[in-house]
Amino acid sequence: MALLNLNHVQKIFDADTNHQVAALKDIDFSVGQGEYVAIMGESGAGKSTLLNIIATLDKATNGSAVLNGQDLGELGKDDAARFRREHLGFVFQRFNLLNSLSNRDNIYLPLVLAKTKPAEMERRLKPLASRLRIDRVIDRYPAEISGGQQQRVAIARALITNPDLLLADEPTGALDSNTSQEILSLFDEVNQNGQTIIMVTHSAAAASHAKRTLFIKDGRIYHELFRGDQSLKQYQDQISNTMITLTNGGE
Repeated sequence: MALLNLNHVQKIFDADTNHQVAALKDIDFSVGQGEYVAIMGESGAGKSTLLNIIATLDKATNGSAVLNGQDLGELGKDDAARFRREHLGFVFQRFNLLNSLSNRDNIYLPLVLAKTKPAEMERRLKPLASRLRIDRVIDRYPAEISGGQQQRVAIARALITNPDLLLADEPTGALDSNTSQEILSLFDEVNQNGQTIIMVTHSAAAASHAKRTLFIKDGRIYHELFRGDQSLKQYQDQISNTMITLTNGGE
């Protein structure tokens, strides 16, 4: 059974006006438990809109998005916020850490909002900090550590709730190439440990770490690729060639 089902999702902005914009026209795909899926497409193709619907930050105009049996479109504002805390983890391009909080408290934040007991928060953090190699910076502040370390802290914050689904929006977009590779290797490890990941990216190098890549064009799934037994380089080349075809308007 799929963890996530997108069933003919359509998103129209300004639907009640003469200036309708169809950001998503017909998105239909599923993601299984433990999958690692990358989503690519040109600017304006609908990637961010799709991610926002999966993240319960927006609702589909038509169709449905169902995560672990829950129709996301049926959630009210308060229930959606609680659902995000309990079932979703987020990693952003700009880290979205609070500079007024220590790295430890940034990681604890979703658990604090869920009123988790301090002993349980510490129990969850210890192995996570070790696995992400942030033990030595845990009690420093975001401004005192590197961008790569900040992204590791952000990943820890996303994973500490044991989410059903990890959503990553351009997670290497603000990092240099070496640090990007370190973060992508961490995503590989996290996925190998069973975490389901959906990553939106413009980078073929980043997408090559996923097991499957979906390409969006004009609000629809244009194509999909599976990594299979290919090397990272082989899969990256295949992704790059598909993006060239998509950009040039090929069918």
